[in-house]
Amino acid sequence: MYLIDRLGRKTLLLIGSVGYIISLAMVAWAFYTGAGATFLLFFLMLFIASHAIGQGAVIWVFISEIFPTKTRAAGQSFGASIHWIFAAIITLITPVFLDSESGIFKDNPWPIFSFFAFMMALQLVWVLLKVPETKGASLEDIESKLIKN
Repeated sequence: MYLIDRLGRKTLLLIGSVGYIISLAMVAWAFYTGAGATFLLFFLMLFIASHAIGQGAVIWVFISEIFPTKTRAAGQSFGASIHWIFAAIITLITPVFLDSESGIFKDNPWPIFSFFAFMMALQLVWVLLKVPETKGASLEDIESKLIKN
């Protein structure tokens, strides 16, 4: 909460997105080239750190701010539900790609990490173009700003 209030939601989402792109691309590269375990571990930890200071924390504050007062409860419920549904889908399909015996990328999983790095690049574009900064703004100001757009 300290960082969210000091740096702002959009800034942290941008930092998280860049961290995601770098870490996932480097994990893909590590698998592709057979880089050492220390290299791989470093970028896996960078991914976790990027998630912790970016999307992992900010999204919960953000979805509580962006819905109009009349639909805030339903919007938050919908946003949280979609978040958890897609988290579950990723968890459920991961073995299809990474299972050591029958996974599509069982021998070398770099393509799946490249795909996720690309998706995070799309997320970065979305954050840059569509996500408003809500730091320091009242819920009423945020609502009127979003209605205008």
